[in-house]
Amino acid sequence: MMKTADEFLEKSDKKAFDLPHRKTINFNIGKYNTAVERGLSKFENLEASKRKAHVIKWRVMENLDKYLPEFESNFQRRGGKVIWANDAAEAQQEILNIIKRNGGKSVIKSKSMTTEEIHINDFLAENGIESLESDLGEYIVQLLGQAPYHIVTPAMHLSATDIAQLFHDKFDTPVDATPPQLVQKARELLRDKYLNADIGISGGNFLIADTGSIAITENEGNARLSTTFPKIHIAIVGIEKIIPSMADLDLFWPLLASHGTGQNLTVYNTILSGPRQPNETDGPEEMYVILLDNGRTNLLAQKDQRQGLYCIRCGACLNACPVYKNIGGHTYNTTYSGPIGSVITPHLKGMEEFKHLSYASSLCGKCSEVCPVKIDIHKMLLLNRRDAAATHENGKVEEMGWGMFNRMMQKRKWMDFFGGKFKNFMLKSFFRKSWGKYREMPKVADKSFAKQWEELKKNKENQ
Repeated sequence: MMKTADEFLEKSDKKAFDLPHRKTINFNIGKYNTAVERGLSKFENLEASKRKAHVIKWRVMENLDKYLPEFESNFQRRGGKVIWANDAAEAQQEILNIIKRNGGKSVIKSKSMTTEEIHINDFLAENGIESLESDLGEYIVQLLGQAPYHIVTPAMHLSATDIAQLFHDKFDTPVDATPPQLVQKARELLRDKYLNADIGISGGNFLIADTGSIAITENEGNARLSTTFPKIHIAIVGIEKIIPSMADLDLFWPLLASHGTGQNLTVYNTILSGPRQPNETDGPEEMYVILLDNGRTNLLAQKDQRQGLYCIRCGACLNACPVYKNIGGHTYNTTYSGPIGSVITPHLKGMEEFKHLSYASSLCGKCSEVCPVKIDIHKMLLLNRRDAAATHENGKVEEMGWGMFNRMMQKRKWMDFFGGKFKNFMLKSFFRKSWGKYREMPKVADKSFAKQWEELKKNKENQ
């Protein structure tokens, strides 16, 4: 069985030279860049806003044991139910228990990366329960049998022509259908699903401690329909999504919208504080919030890297990353791709299997520059590399190689002893396949600079 790292290298190799893919991504990210530049210009002092968001998230992570129980208490006070899930399996089972207890057969879902993280659609399908994505991008990739390509825009890798062909194949729409026609077809297909679904499942962009609420931001309205029409609403939210106060949304919603899509504010912004109250006309009869750990406390325990939990899932670092733009989102083989995924995944899913992602970076620093909560992403990648080496996750051959290199670099006589001929032999024999596939291998001079300098001085003395 191919190792995860080897599979990543093989897929990267293919995708980096897939020119149609590169053309589509450059076009879509180009539109994003234009919109974001316009959106960020609306901030009077963007840097101050980012610093304030960083400090708030720092305070939350240092006091999770205070804010999470506060959220739980306030949410339960209005009739909601809170479930704590240590891992994906626990979250899956809790969701299945709720569905079975209520005789549910069908689920309508709004966009949520935490549900992707626990693979809830596949799990429910295995248990005979239909689970349908209602976000248009998520719906498209679900039809294709794919995972989301991007944190914010799941179908970023597809062109309008690709989607028109998909709808033609699946629903017999015209092969040259326009985007408005495709959206209208999706509305027709999904409308009955909202009305007839037994269970609505969502994520949550933020958990609000002082009111016991979840905040959801979106552009299509599908989250409102998914959380309002069904009798049961289940929200799966990572424990790091907590913010102290309702007033903090005044900062975080605009930061998320401007960095995620370039908007001042997304179209639909919803605050849900529990099931339908006696004096309310709509909403679910029961509402559950599943607080998901699934490795987050592993990252929280890493004092140097815990700021990876500050992420608000805007996707800005993905759009800025030269590696992501060349190899694409699916190549990472993780729920969270791009720079932030490379930071957090080794802690969420295991350093041994996913340490290679921390090396999938040019360390140009653009990811840190664009982050709305000022996560020092490229530094976190270096710290992951440090930890992988310190805990001997790199393998014996790699450790021996770097050990020899380290000793050789520390002593001039060893550098000179292994002269150019030996180094050229090593390059040709062991590195041609990995380093020389797409480039000409360098030729090391037969003698080191120090050796040449020494000979030059001797020649001058003898003249």
